Amino acid sequence: MPSDDWYLTDDVEEFLARAGEFLRSRPAPHTVHLTVTENLRMRGARVYGDADPEFGVLAGEDGAGVRAAFLRTPPHPAFLTALTEKEAAVLAARLADEGRAVSGVTADRDTAAAFAGAWRRLTGAEVSLHQRMRLYRLGELTVPHPVPPGRARVAGEADRKLLARWYEEFCAAVGEAAVQDPENWADERVRRGGVMFWQDPDGAPVAMAGTAPKVAGQVRVAGVYTPEHLRGRGYAGAVTVEVSRAALESGAEEVLLFTDLANPTSNGLYQRIGYRPVSDFAVYDFG
Repeated sequence: MPSDDWYLTDDVEEFLARAGEFLRSRPAPHTVHLTVTENLRMRGARVYGDADPEFGVLAGEDGAGVRAAFLRTPPHPAFLTALTEKEAAVLAARLADEGRAVSGVTADRDTAAAFAGAWRRLTGAEVSLHQRMRLYRLGELTVPHPVPPGRARVAGEADRKLLARWYEEFCAAVGEAAVQDPENWADERVRRGGVMFWQDPDGAPVAMAGTAPKVAGQVRVAGVYTPEHLRGRGYAGAVTVEVSRAALESGAEEVLLFTDLANPTSNGLYQRIGYRPVSDFAVYDFG
């Protein structure tokens, strides 16, 4: 296919057959594509909503290899790998011409801005910057002191209701709609041991941190949450250290996480733990 032509499919296996090697070649910037496709492959096409996912692959020069890729799990924004301004405009035109109801875009800062601008010009949609994010990679894990009283433990069967409630509270706290059904989210985390609690000396959970499945040697920390009345006591830092340590012990070659750049507290915390900036991302909403 020509280098300016996107191949579109709704089949995750076909998408990975075409783009999997490309995504695995740079697991850090492609962490979301890798973990979302793994979830879709293992748990079915409707895990993120009621509509089928959509995928796209852009061939390299002269049709050789893969230059870029995107995925979309409606109604959530499209997630793009890095594109030039021209490539972003070509993709926006293709999706607009086909009448795709794109609700927004998430990508590295420059790619997201280029696609959002092209979408506005092509469709007349209102475009607004929803969030600026930073991707971090763990360097040397450092335990912040003092460590709060208590200990870490993996969330289990008895914690399902609390996990579901905290997932909803976390989404509300960061101003995002829940990507998955809270009960299903909790079930999947319990099944694979994907969430750690920090519990106080009496055994009550006071903070949580989760991880996405390990794919291509990378694990992404996600869902770090402390209820509002328990914040400022070091619980989030303590549980993030332990979930990061567990990821390393599982054999992860890279441990990653995203932060909201509007939150200086979390950005400072993760850097004290040992996380180092990789690149900046942006999320745009389309009216």
